[in-house]
Amino acid sequence: MQVEKFYYDNKTVKWFAYAVMVWGLVGMLAGLWIAVELYYPPLSMGFAPTTFGRMRPVHTNAVIFAFVGNGIFMGIYYSLQRLCKARMFSDTLSKIHFWGWQLIILAAALTLWAGCTSGKEYAELEWPIDIAIALVWVLFGINMFGTLIKRRESHIYVAIWFYIATWVTVAMLHIVNSMELPISILKSYSLYAGVQDALVQWWYGHNAVAFFLTTPYLGLMYYFLPKAANRPVYSYRLSIVHFWALIFLYIWAGPHHLLYTALPDWAQSLGTVFSIMLIAPSWGGMLNGLFTLRGAWDKVREEPVLKFLVVAVTCYGMSTFEGPMLSLKNVNAISHFTDWTIAHVHIGALGWNGFMTFGVLYFLIPKLWNTELYSKKLATTHFWLGTIGIILYAVPLYWAGFTQAMMWKSFTEEGQLKFQFLETVTHILPMYIARSVGGLIYIVGTIVMTYNLIKTIGQGSFIGDEAAEAAALPKVLETHSKEYWHRWIEGRPMQMLVFSLIAVAIGGAIEIIPTFLVKSNIPTISSVKPYTPLELHGRDVYIREGCYLCHSQMVRPFRDEVARYGEYSKAGEFVYDHPFQWGSKRTGPDLARVGAKYPDSWHFNHMQDPQSMSPGSIMPSYPWLYENDINAFQTPKMIWAMRTLGVPYPVGYESQCNKDAETQANEIVARLKADKLEVKPSREIVALIAYLQRLGKDIKSAPKETKKVVGDAAVPGN
Repeated sequence: MQVEKFYYDNKTVKWFAYAVMVWGLVGMLAGLWIAVELYYPPLSMGFAPTTFGRMRPVHTNAVIFAFVGNGIFMGIYYSLQRLCKARMFSDTLSKIHFWGWQLIILAAALTLWAGCTSGKEYAELEWPIDIAIALVWVLFGINMFGTLIKRRESHIYVAIWFYIATWVTVAMLHIVNSMELPISILKSYSLYAGVQDALVQWWYGHNAVAFFLTTPYLGLMYYFLPKAANRPVYSYRLSIVHFWALIFLYIWAGPHHLLYTALPDWAQSLGTVFSIMLIAPSWGGMLNGLFTLRGAWDKVREEPVLKFLVVAVTCYGMSTFEGPMLSLKNVNAISHFTDWTIAHVHIGALGWNGFMTFGVLYFLIPKLWNTELYSKKLATTHFWLGTIGIILYAVPLYWAGFTQAMMWKSFTEEGQLKFQFLETVTHILPMYIARSVGGLIYIVGTIVMTYNLIKTIGQGSFIGDEAAEAAALPKVLETHSKEYWHRWIEGRPMQMLVFSLIAVAIGGAIEIIPTFLVKSNIPTISSVKPYTPLELHGRDVYIREGCYLCHSQMVRPFRDEVARYGEYSKAGEFVYDHPFQWGSKRTGPDLARVGAKYPDSWHFNHMQDPQSMSPGSIMPSYPWLYENDINAFQTPKMIWAMRTLGVPYPVGYESQCNKDAETQANEIVARLKADKLEVKPSREIVALIAYLQRLGKDIKSAPKETKKVVGDAAVPGN
């Protein structure tokens, strides 16, 4: 058999490695910024781009898509070539992929700072960037599958299974969740509304964690852990069970983010059941990784790479046990909307993704530059700084989460709520300070790593095109009657792609389609009316400033929530919400019933100086709302878009909408003037007040659904 000589492309791997280090520091520093803002609001300096609501999506997108995303591509471009014994299909596509992804990240940061957001967590980017992501992702797929087709190795190793499932599932999730109707170059509205939008969003949100933050990193684990330990994977059969069970079960689990909400109970139950089942394949993968190191623990003590990988896999196991536990309704009733969830997420982000990325960097950089790591001592220092940082970050937030939940649910002997919401905020500020210290220590460790790797690069000589040789793969693969069934799939990348797509599409289809086709899932409420044009503008301001990141609009059927906020939320009251605004964290109180709770002047003063109305508040001020005018030119487009999406505005209302907005604005201005407050009716603050005063008003006159609140939860009524 003729042996062919070829060269691996290390230049693309190098550029992705550089990007990982740069964007990692940017994303982490943005995270530290918002962590400090939570106990020191003046840090925003009255500047719109630096407020928590705008910085938080910058942080999440930078960490997820810039740091982790580049880490995924760095690891795939290195391992795929060696597993296929072939250079990447196209150097040109590799370059387009790299630079396209970096431009997307830059555009994402700039637009999010400018307030251009779709208002959906982890999917905030507006439609032109969504299209760019899809195009670059397709080019990456062409490059990956082209490499698989021209490979010189018949067996497709387990790491590649996870790469394939990642590619096809992320494409599906991104396309379905990003369906939106544009009204301008940087403004659009979700095609889905209310309950349907919430289900699609958290089907996407949970599975973005599953198929962007987990499956590709499992692929990296299956390649780099055995390589670093110089040992084979513990169990091939276990890897098969791990892969297929994980991708089939994971896609169903999204509704556990919406327990006790207005989502139909059957969908909530499905999310819970499949979340619990996820423990088995997740821990199967963790054990497969850790058992690979049997007999190599002395090496773990000596090699920094293995230290990071072991802790990463352990954090993966911890997160994938805690996640299913949080999907139990009795646990979720405590954890949801609290900082417990933030702690859980960061065990995965800092431990699993962060440490796995660091381990891969420590493995790759010396190999790419044909040298030894500059300092194992510095790498070990980084390991301990990172580990201590994770502990100091997570433990205070777990404590804060428990504290929040217990204080929210506490009643006096007379049956009154024991604590005002603001008391629960000020009580946990020491935990927020401790969390930021942990984050700072983690960042210091990352800076130590960056210095160590820069010194390693300086002492080495980069190998851009690494020589290799292998026998060509026969054009017709031999088949045997007793061939193991999975070998048939492994030898055929397109079959692997198709079966993976089927496995991940089933769960999403069964959960999502009925909410669109079966009307009884979203019962209508006759008293719920469309927003006025001014309220629509105010809602856009609310979304632009990221208010949904701190305030929920979902009163769950618990005794404490009904006592604190009012009537629990129903599915029918959100039918005109494009996008939904249920939120996922209560740094501030729920706003679902805030309409008419305070006078207009209270909202006016609160947005200008929150501490003057709520002493001890950690909310920043929004002075630009008193200077900026709403875009009246866009009002007719907003009405057209909403009517196109099914909101029952009269045909031709576009010609009247601005007059109605002006009339409502003048009424608000008159009430403010009566309280000695002066403002022009065109200002954004007036529109925001209109929106806030609308929230919950429609439902107050609606008939009650057949549920009753008993104790701490709702049960079916008679």
